[in-house]
Amino acid sequence: MSPQKLAIIGGSGLYDLPGLTDTRWISVDTPWGAPSDAVFSGRLGDAEMLFLPRHGRGHRVPPSELNHRANIAALKMLGATDVLSLSAVGGLRADLPPGTFVIVDQFIDRTFARVKTFFGTGLVAHVSMADPVCARLGDHLQGALQAQGVPHARGGTYLVMEGPQFSTRAESQLYRSWNCSVIGMTNMPEAKLAREAELCYASVGMVTDFDCWHTGHEAVTVDAVIQVLLHNAQQAKGIVAGLAGQITADAHGAGCSCRRALDHALITAPEARDPAMVQRLRPVAGRVLPPLQSPPEAQP
Repeated sequence: MSPQKLAIIGGSGLYDLPGLTDTRWISVDTPWGAPSDAVFSGRLGDAEMLFLPRHGRGHRVPPSELNHRANIAALKMLGATDVLSLSAVGGLRADLPPGTFVIVDQFIDRTFARVKTFFGTGLVAHVSMADPVCARLGDHLQGALQAQGVPHARGGTYLVMEGPQFSTRAESQLYRSWNCSVIGMTNMPEAKLAREAELCYASVGMVTDFDCWHTGHEAVTVDAVIQVLLHNAQQAKGIVAGLAGQITADAHGAGCSCRRALDHALITAPEARDPAMVQRLRPVAGRVLPPLQSPPEAQP
């Protein structure tokens, strides 16, 4: 059995893949509460896969209320090693029209109402986010997109806004002046938490509209977004199916630096760490925490 397990965070219909077997929904309780929904588990050939509907089935949870900590923790607890985030985004460049898939390599986080770390008082950690996505996983993604013949771009900055409202025209123009490629509401703090959980993480922004900066196109409407989104979702299924096999066969995955992101991140001295916080963090950071001590045996 391959030690690699691919998890997909995205829309509700992505797990409807031809050939998917051994399927079941798994409810997960994490130290940070419940994720957006139960996690769908299945097998595609030799590949084990997990699917988490980011907003819950039926799109029940708005961006600012997503429990990103529970979402990432649930996938880690179920054995995920690689996470692909698929999300609808607005295009901020003329050369990224609706229907383009962007393999994101940078983020600008403009969210302000979300908890962004697993760590805190009692155990402080600082992970590097200089390169916030996994280049190895990005290479596999590019191969899957090319094989499917999907219009795509390798590299681009994703501006993550708070939402749930779309941008003003002034905001859209500002983000264009920052050389952002796409704009959306979901990938932060998701990417930061995936790094803290030592998961390989990659993001594909599926462009559905030109935001509101493009004077030759109508302002963003939900109806227009949904039409493109449905088309993109069909292409995404093919990408997911192709990626699953590549991840399973990747002998280099276990040595990826993403999986050692906490090697030098913990800053709180061991003797100053809060035992309750240490225990809470075990599902995501157990690799770098001391093992649980067995209770001493009772003396006769």
